[in-house]
Amino acid sequence: MSAEPPVIAYFFTTFPKTTESFLQREIIAMRALGVNLRIYSLWGGGGKFRGVPVTSFNKWRLLTLLWLIPMESWRRPAVLRELLRGLVTRRPPSWLNFWENMLGAGFACIFAREFRREPPSWVHAAWGGAPATAAWLLWRLNGTRYSAAAHAYDLYEHGGDWWLNEKLGPAVFIHTSTEMGKRSLLERRLPREQILCIRRGLDRLPEFKPLRRSRAPLHLLCIARLVEKKGLAHQMRIYAALRTAGVPFAARIVGDGPLRPELERLAGHLGIAADVTFTGHLPQHEVWNQLAWADVLLHTGIVAASGDRDGLPNVIPEAMSIGVIAITSPAAATTEAITHGVTGLVARVEDPSEWVDALRRLGHDDAFAEKLRTSARRWVEENYDAHRNAARLLAQFRTAIATPA
Repeated sequence: MSAEPPVIAYFFTTFPKTTESFLQREIIAMRALGVNLRIYSLWGGGGKFRGVPVTSFNKWRLLTLLWLIPMESWRRPAVLRELLRGLVTRRPPSWLNFWENMLGAGFACIFAREFRREPPSWVHAAWGGAPATAAWLLWRLNGTRYSAAAHAYDLYEHGGDWWLNEKLGPAVFIHTSTEMGKRSLLERRLPREQILCIRRGLDRLPEFKPLRRSRAPLHLLCIARLVEKKGLAHQMRIYAALRTAGVPFAARIVGDGPLRPELERLAGHLGIAADVTFTGHLPQHEVWNQLAWADVLLHTGIVAASGDRDGLPNVIPEAMSIGVIAITSPAAATTEAITHGVTGLVARVEDPSEWVDALRRLGHDDAFAEKLRTSARRWVEENYDAHRNAARLLAQFRTAIATPA
């Protein structure tokens, strides 16, 4: 196996993106391992990240498809026939997913000549949507081998991405970061040996803060996009139940999204507006300041009507790493990190009394709270090191590169 650092072309939908710090940490770790990176952002993004240029996709270049499509079709007529057959025989799950796939296809057609001139050692699609479409079509046009990642959005939103199996099937390996994601890929009849579960991680562990001696009022924190799958209407009712039970608390909800006006109205209707602060979106350093303030992180995730749900939100291991106790619903892969009564607590969003009982105990039982905190930190140290997990992913890249097609 060559000792030369490989050249990995990473395809992202948008990079860098403030709400996807886990992908930034992966890139930071890859850089630390000496990987030569070529980063492509298909929608927005661009500039430089930690000194690495990020090639953004200029949408004006889509006009060149007027002659590039006939040219590439002449080179690979079977590919055009396959695409056209797919377009007329299946319906996309949503218009958004349709245009995501079209974006990836346009990118591949436009960049095909560049990748023929300067082929990277490997191509990795960081998402199963537009990036995986681009990687798959480049493989069909140029024979460029690739791997792809599949996240919760790719797997579950409206039943999953439009062409997901076709794109993941030829990938040399598929990266998922949860066992839940791995099970879902197996249910799609993708080969077990092709699927690799490697978690994300923190590029450095924060200082483990001491347990706050007096936790009255309890400092409660939620960090989430204000969308349906976060179950925040349930969370408002949990806060109302705490108030009714006489448990003193102060809650902060960090994040923004389309449901914010509705949630603020609900907080007022339930009589908890004075107890709940909506901070809006905050930069990452300020998110850590909020975690330093908090005693407990609440995650009330549900399965949305569209089928979308969380995998393992990065904020949960972040909270666990600093000493904030996490309480989660069991709707997604959060229970892969949070074992009830060991590394955190699990409660049903349909029953606010479970949350009230758990929070009341965390407010006064120091020994129990400390046991959860230390076990949670240990789980993060063992499972959520970005550098260790990136090294595992890099080893897969190297093996794939060294293995003949």
